[in-house]
Amino acid sequence: MATWKIDASHSEITFKVKHLVISTVSGKFNEFDATVEAEKDDFSDAQVRFSAKIDSISTGNEQRDGHLKSADFFDAAGHPELSFKSTSLKQVSGSDYELTGDLTIRGTTKPVTLKAEFGGIQNDFYGNTVAGFELTGKINRQDFGLTWSAVTEAGGVVVSDDVKLAVNVELIKQK
Repeated sequence: MATWKIDASHSEITFKVKHLVISTVSGKFNEFDATVEAEKDDFSDAQVRFSAKIDSISTGNEQRDGHLKSADFFDAAGHPELSFKSTSLKQVSGSDYELTGDLTIRGTTKPVTLKAEFGGIQNDFYGNTVAGFELTGKINRQDFGLTWSAVTEAGGVVVSDDVKLAVNVELIKQK
């Protein structure tokens, strides 16, 4: 069984959410960890574990970040991490996969399926074997207890329920 660890300096965990239904706000987590265990080189038997620290959330606006960390949203004090544990990684065709697993946010666990594109395996300049994946998907924040909502004077929704996920991951095979 090969163990792969995420290379945080070559990975990013980002999300996008509609603001006032007309524009998009992007954010990311700056502190995260992942381990992948797999026998097969195509990762079809992979077991994936991922976590991100809520306090590391960054949207480019300190006030908004503070609100996201508060009990209105992620409740970083009561739930300092979000986590994901895979239940399957299926090759759909070629480099296209589906990653299914249990996502836990704010103490609520729900199954999610993400599209995954396997970028392949290479050796880096330091003699490490590395693999790359790009994952995309969408979740409904309400499903995970992130229920804060507000309506503008004109009746518009301030924050949409749908959150788009975009994850770029480089893994280093452990020796």
